[in-house]
Amino acid sequence: MNMMEHPSCNTRGVGVFLELRKRLLSGLLIVSKEVAGSADHVLVTRGASSLVVRTPRGQLELTLPTGVSFTEGSCIPTPGESSEEELHFRLRITVEQSSHKEASDCVTETLRAKQTYCFYCQGCMTRLLEDRVFKRVLPLPNGSWNAIVDDWCCHPDPFASKKLLPRADDCLLGDTFVLLARDSSCTQTLTEEKPCRRVTFVSCASCSSVLGEAVSPEALKLYVTQVVVEPAVGDPRPAALSRQVYILTLAARLLKLSNSLSTFHFSVQTPDGNAFLLLWLLNSDSIIASVPEKCVGNDSSSAVHSSPLRAARALKLLYITCSDADAPQREVVSHWETSVIAHPLVLPLKVCEELQRVINHSHSELPSSMRSMRSYQVAYLRL
Repeated sequence: MNMMEHPSCNTRGVGVFLELRKRLLSGLLIVSKEVAGSADHVLVTRGASSLVVRTPRGQLELTLPTGVSFTEGSCIPTPGESSEEELHFRLRITVEQSSHKEASDCVTETLRAKQTYCFYCQGCMTRLLEDRVFKRVLPLPNGSWNAIVDDWCCHPDPFASKKLLPRADDCLLGDTFVLLARDSSCTQTLTEEKPCRRVTFVSCASCSSVLGEAVSPEALKLYVTQVVVEPAVGDPRPAALSRQVYILTLAARLLKLSNSLSTFHFSVQTPDGNAFLLLWLLNSDSIIASVPEKCVGNDSSSAVHSSPLRAARALKLLYITCSDADAPQREVVSHWETSVIAHPLVLPLKVCEELQRVINHSHSELPSSMRSMRSYQVAYLRL
């Protein structure tokens, strides 16, 4: 969940921060003045597959992704960007062409027609549905299609009172969910709760995790962050993955939607339609590393340095938490709502809260000079 994992260093002070931009072939290095008193005390060199930062505290080696390398001698201090607490440097990188595959967005990338699948609860790995063979696996219209239907029709909305529902052998793919028909096993594996008139939640009977919604007596909406979908090969149940793996698949989903819809604004909403987070995807080519101050040259960090510190691909986001918005941010929220510029992403409340915690943690790992931009806060989501 962190930009970089530091099991023995639990501190908010940032010692070294690195952001590389693959498209711009450039990078930003920020070193705390607690780590190096002046720019003259910082030396950046190129390792075999890494960037090496030497300070009075010691040497820090950051492993870079394959095909990315630091251009020797290109790191220069930028006093105009530095502050009382930070030293800023600009540098150049080279990037080799690669066949790197974009990160998968999990369930929506897995499903194919005429193949057999098993559905499991992500929380407890209980089997939810009977084996399924879908005759059709089809994408649904994007999440805001009903908001622009008036632009398609010269008469009143013909879809106003109709739902798009799957047939018995269909699987319909939404931005953050799949729609499919119920089967006879649902009465044993799923429970329902109706907290309000608009939504009937569907939960796992074994662990009570909210999995999705009952959109009709015959159809289910299952969120991609809540279920595991595996090809039906043999009997063994798949190994459980950590929760953060499923939360971070949302980063890959954001990137795919941004590329396919040519949009950079997203409104993360709860099933009742309330906006929870506003996300503005600023760039998708970042490679980042954040090392806490106490982990730079500290004797207690020997355990950390026994394994390489790796820079990771990430999305750079501007964001606003709607419930905590101050006056300038509320104006931004109002503008987004009235101008309908954001693509809606509907997720269970628990998942919205988990995503918020991941984003807030990323925000806390940034140098103070990088934590805000105008009325927005800044964070990164790893790919």
